[in-house]
Amino acid sequence: MSGRGKKHAVAGKPGAAPKKTKSAKAGLQFPVGRVYRLLKRGNYADRIGPGAAIYLAAVLEYLSVEILELAGNAARENRKARILPRHIQLAVRNDDELNKLFSCVTIAQGGVMPNILSQLLPKKTVRHAAPSQEQGGSQ
Repeated sequence: MSGRGKKHAVAGKPGAAPKKTKSAKAGLQFPVGRVYRLLKRGNYADRIGPGAAIYLAAVLEYLSVEILELAGNAARENRKARILPRHIQLAVRNDDELNKLFSCVTIAQGGVMPNILSQLLPKKTVRHAAPSQEQGGSQ
């Protein structure tokens, strides 16, 4: 065992309430304890408050949910059941705020945005009405 994971209350000890994780207390899915540990070990500052880890975990969770929702919509539009890097690319580049955030990011296997200049498109021809209708309208 790696020693990681949830710690459960020992069954032999009565009255031992199961421990509630920091993520559960904050109402988050992202691991607040792991973010706190990485902030402390990262030498970003001399002291790191516990609120910083909660705030950062909440921001990361929000960004992940936002990207996954938009990528899921892009996958559904392409009639796919699985989100591919192409769908993440389409989701990020079609959203103004995420595009600004990811402006210097290259998504591997994401492809490019579909963009054809209007000058390169074939000219639309206007179909004239039948000659019998033109003569009937002029009388």
